[in-house]
Amino acid sequence: MPPALCLPAPAKLNLFLHITGRRRDGYHRLQTLFQLLDHGDELEFSPRSDGLITLAPEFADIALADNLVYRAARLLQQHSACSLGADIVLHKNLPAGGGIGGGSSDAATTLVGLNKLWQTGLSEDQLAELGLTLGADVPVFVRGQSAWAEGVGEQLQAIELEEKWYLVLAPDCHVSTAEIFSNKDLTRDTSAITVAAFLEQGGRNDCQALVCKLYPEVAEAIDWLGQFSPAQLTGTGACVFASFTNREAAAEVFKQRPAHFKGFIARGVAQSPIRAYL
Repeated sequence: MPPALCLPAPAKLNLFLHITGRRRDGYHRLQTLFQLLDHGDELEFSPRSDGLITLAPEFADIALADNLVYRAARLLQQHSACSLGADIVLHKNLPAGGGIGGGSSDAATTLVGLNKLWQTGLSEDQLAELGLTLGADVPVFVRGQSAWAEGVGEQLQAIELEEKWYLVLAPDCHVSTAEIFSNKDLTRDTSAITVAAFLEQGGRNDCQALVCKLYPEVAEAIDWLGQFSPAQLTGTGACVFASFTNREAAAEVFKQRPAHFKGFIARGVAQSPIRAYL
């Protein structure tokens, strides 16, 4: 049996999020820039010969069959007709419902890690295609590169960004992505822009105004952090972020935060360590 693997599942930020339309199937067309971070969850994978897949710890608020990590493992097992199983341990550092990709990143790391552990031999493209069936954000984590994204988020173009440090605050609320994307007040007609236009002029998060209206905790976090550096929502939230030129500047602000704001400081990275396993 191959030895156990321990792999990271990095967080991401949406440096902007424009919703440019809606498809007939209900999915939204968007443009965004995924910035990967050097902070996230960790997963341990140990092979089993009996085909069973176990996941620890158990989560009281989510059934095993609904957990993205378990679903990713079963999907790869079934797709590749692999007879092996795995014991998976998830070390959760990222908040759920934060808009920083925790569940999607965990699923991607599971696909990449078990593809390596089980020696199923799927290519990066095949893993990304499988990942898309689990969620629109999974492919960017499978490919492990900061990227410009279009479509529903699956059309990816790797991009090199100026290195920055990010202070991320996690308000004490859980924002439902489905709730935000189904809300009649969501802006859905933003004009498409180019990479060059964004790098020159910046962009906004089309979900931010609505999320702030529905979740005052998010509005409070943006207002507080915005005193020090332009602050905005990532994804559909609830996490908000601001960029700084160095870790020291971010840390100075972080230690001043109100006690009810959790969060972390992380460096933006061009590539995830997961690239080494593709």
